[in-house]
Amino acid sequence: MLKQYKSILKKSLFVLSMAAGLSACVNKDEFFVLPDRGGIDAAIWSTEGALDMHLNRAYDVIMPMFLYENFNTNNMNGRYGVHYASDENAFPLTDEMARKALGLQVPPLNNNDVRFAGNVYTVNAGNNKYMDISRCNNAIKYIPEGTLPQATKDRFLGQYYALRAMVYFDLVKVYGGVPLVLEPQDPENVTARGRASAKECFNVIVSDLDSAMSKLRNVTWDDGTGRGRLDRLAAACLKAKVLLYWASPQFNPQNDQSRWTTALEANKAAYQMALDGQKRLVTNYADIFRVEPNPEAIIVRPYSETIERRGHDAEARSRPSSESGGASPYVGYRATTRLVDAYPMKDGNPISVANGKYTYDPVVFWVNRDPRFEATIAYNGSVWPLSGKTNRRQWTYNSAADETNIMGLYCKRFTRPGLAAGSARYQNNLGGNGMDWIELRLAEVMLNLADCANETGDMNLAKDMVRQIRIRAGIEQGDAANDYGLGRIASVSDMRDLILNERMVEFAFENKRNADLRRTRRMHLLSGDLESIEFTVKDAAAKNALEAGTTTRFRESLNLNDKATYLQYFNPPARVKFTVSGVGALLPYSVPQEHYFYTFNDDFVNRGVNIQPTVGWPGGTFDPLAE
Repeated sequence: MLKQYKSILKKSLFVLSMAAGLSACVNKDEFFVLPDRGGIDAAIWSTEGALDMHLNRAYDVIMPMFLYENFNTNNMNGRYGVHYASDENAFPLTDEMARKALGLQVPPLNNNDVRFAGNVYTVNAGNNKYMDISRCNNAIKYIPEGTLPQATKDRFLGQYYALRAMVYFDLVKVYGGVPLVLEPQDPENVTARGRASAKECFNVIVSDLDSAMSKLRNVTWDDGTGRGRLDRLAAACLKAKVLLYWASPQFNPQNDQSRWTTALEANKAAYQMALDGQKRLVTNYADIFRVEPNPEAIIVRPYSETIERRGHDAEARSRPSSESGGASPYVGYRATTRLVDAYPMKDGNPISVANGKYTYDPVVFWVNRDPRFEATIAYNGSVWPLSGKTNRRQWTYNSAADETNIMGLYCKRFTRPGLAAGSARYQNNLGGNGMDWIELRLAEVMLNLADCANETGDMNLAKDMVRQIRIRAGIEQGDAANDYGLGRIASVSDMRDLILNERMVEFAFENKRNADLRRTRRMHLLSGDLESIEFTVKDAAAKNALEAGTTTRFRESLNLNDKATYLQYFNPPARVKFTVSGVGALLPYSVPQEHYFYTFNDDFVNRGVNIQPTVGWPGGTFDPLAE
């Protein structure tokens, strides 16, 4: 890795004055460009405007993007794909599934298939995490040597510490233990050697977040000038989340209870700080990504449809073709049957419970479900307002009129009902819906706290957190014995399962499921084919009847919540394997246990100084959990 560091460090000399890629943390309607001066100028550390530009670029490459905005088919099976895949959606290009889809042989991932730490040694977002760390290291080292007032220095330093912690946390979740580079490196005398243990890495991450909290203690942002910037609350909530991971089975297979106690206290403190900071759950779950500024959001990446290069294409990737969308299984906004089944009934009980108020019917599976189901998933005949059409219904049966590339299920969450069809696409670096990506929100802080409370024996606190979220969702309380579906839960194990399922539902398509499966060591337990739902018309006569009429088709008047009416025109919904055009059915979900910690690619290992492969992988000797 010595040559690699030299390459990275020499290129990082230009990072300090780069203007490519604009601020992720300025007002959505204005930004500034710092001209490239061709090299480093020590005055940058004493010039607030120059530092702003350096920090803005750090945000730009470090802050998570809107889903699926930063990948292509050549790296889906490497840097990005492995972090998106789960049992939630149809993101096919990962692990064995990816290799088949790309026309490769179909063995499991090998040592070169995960390049999250370093694949392309450039300053572009996602190409190399150590480039991102280098930005932060330079600032943390040299800002104290500048001449800015101490309060100004602290304002910058707090954000750099938090950003560096975010990068290392991303790395540790994937690799377990990584090289710790905490100082700017001399290309001729690189001091970073070997992989630190998971414990050492977590200690550094927590220390960085403590530093961020201390330095940002008196810093507040308003939505006009500080949109998207990290503050003391963000650092506290990140610290609480980091400690939750340290206590969870991925890093704590022996279930050391002292880690859970530490995580509980941090999560209690973060939750109380959020309440003190006037954070609250958005009233309507369907509006979570549509409300800006958002009282629930704690960490966001701002976007804009009117500022060039500051948009995203989630709207078009979610919408059907009839509303100028281009939904496709390649971008993952397509629910599996496992996600569909995760939603409880309206009384909060799982679909498997036979004695609840509501009875689940696999034919009209959407009837009487948790309201978050309707807010998230568009199925055949469901109401999905788009392009200003308040009562518009979505038709997803095979060969449905007005649709092409029909999918049985669509995702509603990242669409704006009033956005015209012609404005849905992000093209020529403008357009789309401009909604912000929310990386961390209050509901996650609450469910993190619930997890810690449950593992430390405080069932009442755990239930209270879930109860508040279910009340917001619109789940019915029922009688005292039901209690929003929580009444039947009496054991730590049952509550653990309920919290994990609640996270799957609450954070559907928010890219939390992959990490949750890894953190809880449940990823290897998943097996079998990933399936979706296909809707088909009963016969030609039924199809003709559905599409009769010139202005308003007959299908628009049907009550498909009525099972008899549904079955008059449609066959029972079929659960079918996911397929990819030109490839066929995807392989079953299969992730071996050693994938809880990936190994570094051979390029990273062979050029490094004692960069050992991870145990469980070919040649692996490094155990991230060894102290």
